[in-house]
Amino acid sequence: MKLVKYILRKIIPFFLISLFFVALILNLVDLFMNITKYMEMKAALASVLKVMVLYIPKTIWYAAPIAFLFSITYILSDLYSSNEMEALFASGISLLRFVFPVFIFAIIGSIGMFFWEDKLVVDTLKQKKILQNELLGTTQSNNNSNVVVQSNNGSLIYKVQKYYDSEKLIENCTFIFRDDDKNLLAIITADSGIWDDEENRWILAGANQYSYQNKEIKLDGLETKYLEQLTDSYEIFKRANLDVESEKLKDAKIYINHLKKAGLPYYEPQSVYFKKFAFPFIFLIAALLAVGVTGRTRKNVLLISLFLSIGSVVLFYVFQMCTMVLAKTQFLTPMMGAWLPDIVFLIISIFLLKYQRN
Repeated sequence: MKLVKYILRKIIPFFLISLFFVALILNLVDLFMNITKYMEMKAALASVLKVMVLYIPKTIWYAAPIAFLFSITYILSDLYSSNEMEALFASGISLLRFVFPVFIFAIIGSIGMFFWEDKLVVDTLKQKKILQNELLGTTQSNNNSNVVVQSNNGSLIYKVQKYYDSEKLIENCTFIFRDDDKNLLAIITADSGIWDDEENRWILAGANQYSYQNKEIKLDGLETKYLEQLTDSYEIFKRANLDVESEKLKDAKIYINHLKKAGLPYYEPQSVYFKKFAFPFIFLIAALLAVGVTGRTRKNVLLISLFLSIGSVVLFYVFQMCTMVLAKTQFLTPMMGAWLPDIVFLIISIFLLKYQRN
């Protein structure tokens, strides 16, 4: 228990300090990239500060793995330099036993990063982008007009004259239902439709159904079997393509399911969706890499260890970028594109730990 307290009391405070400064640097970089435009648009100081505050959760999410890597590398390098690690090894305490609490903390941190993003980062980042675009004069509307969308591999076609994103409302709608052979079954027209989050479908107003019978189209009563098929999310009508990385898991999944049903390309958004699950484990991988490469030399321990640790994480990010591109171009499956970097660097980390000084 004393060893647990000892290593965590050394690493956690240093990690929190590092996290603060790395997150601050990222926030300042975003500020300085846009400060000229802020001045040109005469943006209010309070609004600019609000943008920075809204960006804090995302900067923490970005900064956490780097700060944790730096903290472990610095503390272990210091212990190696002062020969405290040699004393631990001589007393029969292995490296893995000594740093085991750090790995437990890293696992908790990885899980925390996952929920931190989905529950907080997505919302604050979306608010930050909206406010920043307003200040920079680049506001874009997701409202749309004259939209035609296929679903269920062409068995259902939506035709909408107007879509209003803030109300999740569609106007002057036509829904065409076909069988698997693309033969017409029915047509429903409606004055408007509004998305119901509880039922996950469109609720129509002023609707009429026309059925195709005996080679004639006749006015008919609304049938539930058709209304229940109107479950494609409001996201499909937006003017801009949905940025899966900036959406919660639930909304991202709905969007990807729509792309699949409509027969549209979905590899890229699905790989980004799986990345939401895979990327938080960089927190654990950073810890494994830091322990695995630190203290491999007896001279300039801190400098060389930092170089190796940061270099390893940079390679991880580069490799992840490559696998995501391969997933986008369908050379890899979306799941493999997201998870392969974690798997490869986990194996590398275990190999480094196996041959680390003990």
